[in-house]
Amino acid sequence: MRLRALLDTDALGLKLLGGEDELDRTVRGVMTTDLRDPSRYLSGGELVLTGLAWRRDSADSEPFVRLLAQAGVAALGAGEAELGDIPDDLVLACARHRLPLFAVHESVAFATITEHVVRQVSGERAGDLAAVVDRHRRMMTSGPAGGGPDVVLDLLGSDLDLRAWVLSPTGRLIAGSEVGGPALAPEVCARLAAEHLTAARTGRRGPHRLPLGSTQYSLFPIRSTGRSAQAARDVRETVLSEWLLAVEADASDWPEERLDLLQGVTQLIAVERDRRDAARTVRRRLAQEVLELVQTGAAPAEIAARLRVAAPVLLPGLGAAPHWQVVVARVEWEDGGDIEEGPIAQSLLEEILVDPLATGPEPSDRIAVAHTGDEAIALVPLPAVSSEHDGSETGILADALLDSVRDALSAGLDGDGRVTLGVSAAVHSAEGLRGALEEARHARRVAAARPGRVCAAGHQELASHVLLLPFVPDDVRRAFTARLLDPLRDYDRRHRAELIPTLEAFLDCDGSWTRCATRLHLHVNTLRYRVGRIEQLTSRDLSRLEDKLDFFLALRMS
Repeated sequence: MRLRALLDTDALGLKLLGGEDELDRTVRGVMTTDLRDPSRYLSGGELVLTGLAWRRDSADSEPFVRLLAQAGVAALGAGEAELGDIPDDLVLACARHRLPLFAVHESVAFATITEHVVRQVSGERAGDLAAVVDRHRRMMTSGPAGGGPDVVLDLLGSDLDLRAWVLSPTGRLIAGSEVGGPALAPEVCARLAAEHLTAARTGRRGPHRLPLGSTQYSLFPIRSTGRSAQAARDVRETVLSEWLLAVEADASDWPEERLDLLQGVTQLIAVERDRRDAARTVRRRLAQEVLELVQTGAAPAEIAARLRVAAPVLLPGLGAAPHWQVVVARVEWEDGGDIEEGPIAQSLLEEILVDPLATGPEPSDRIAVAHTGDEAIALVPLPAVSSEHDGSETGILADALLDSVRDALSAGLDGDGRVTLGVSAAVHSAEGLRGALEEARHARRVAAARPGRVCAAGHQELASHVLLLPFVPDDVRRAFTARLLDPLRDYDRRHRAELIPTLEAFLDCDGSWTRCATRLHLHVNTLRYRVGRIEQLTSRDLSRLEDKLDFFLALRMS
């Protein structure tokens, strides 16, 4: 806004004491100060308000005004509450430095002026930003992207003083504000994503608000403009793939104009999201072709030829003969109805695997994911390992895939869905892909046999006894575990005896009394008493291998 507009606002009661020729200066903000040298806190364009507490005698005015002029402030407003009339030495100093000077009547609070200026400046910035955003949107929809989400977030920061970030549904930081405060911590990203998914599942309209400590965040969903999103009949078809815009502000009292502006920003980012999805088309097609060859029993030479085509696309710069891992995922809803779960699992697996092994700051989007039926299958290339390794020490670990995404996905599944993943060992040739696919599928079944909404298992867990568990009928598993463990659970509930934890520790220590007692911080005699009670309640003998194995399997299936 212009200084002239301030002078014309009767409610502010400002009186111009000098600088009439400078009233077309632009005001970009307000600062209230009584420091003798406030220059370190000035960036230019401010209206500086002061109660003159810094002035001890007439010699103080000249250096104070000189510092303001050098900092490029728009004008000085001096309050009359402390000294009455504004001192002549201040008027003369402002005239020498061509700095407009206003007298602020004692009945007008500095807060009133500040609020008026901030409101006007914010409105003008919003209008300017809306025009920029609209121009940027037209540019992106008619040609190559103009810098992606970061450009828009920079505009929000510079023009509206809003820190904002784009997050994936798993809490991955896609783009974000780099100025105005510390970077967004991973745990905060996860909390924001979880809140967004929870709100989206309930059907609440955005923005959704979430206070974390002393900071308030507002979450705006980023709706895809693609046909699949438009055709979604159930929120569960898109909730696990939507991005979100997190803004460090409370949007509950925002005017409609600003809310509309932020909605425009989300639409602009959605265009970029659709571009990135389109870029995955080639990788998806490669994965689908390789998968069909593997499942139809094609010759290894034919599969190897297709892998040679895929390798430069998925792993550029690292040769044409990488090693490969297979990851299998399913998303299952308890009442799925007509929901196509395969495409949902495909989008989610692409997101989970977008940066499985990258060590730099940029995410590595090098995986290829296909889907068949309700199952998504990822073909993940790895740099070829040296001959002395079999690949088992390298690549993707099942548990590591879910460490950072478990909380957010659990919120999105909201009690009626599950995500299960299985990860194969690394293989170095086309001949090994069929076995890797079956290994990953078996590992996923092992994960599905575990409790919890989000579970994964790797090839290391496919010991013979564990591999059999997913194929035991549910009613048989429940009867078996109830017969062995229910007496112990009932006893623990009545006596707080911790027999179940004692049994787990005893088996984990291979029946060693000394090691188990040390782990549980118990005397050996106390441990012997507890084990004796377990044997008495279950009519089993923990010195027998068969009974130890039964307890081990019951605990695994519980």
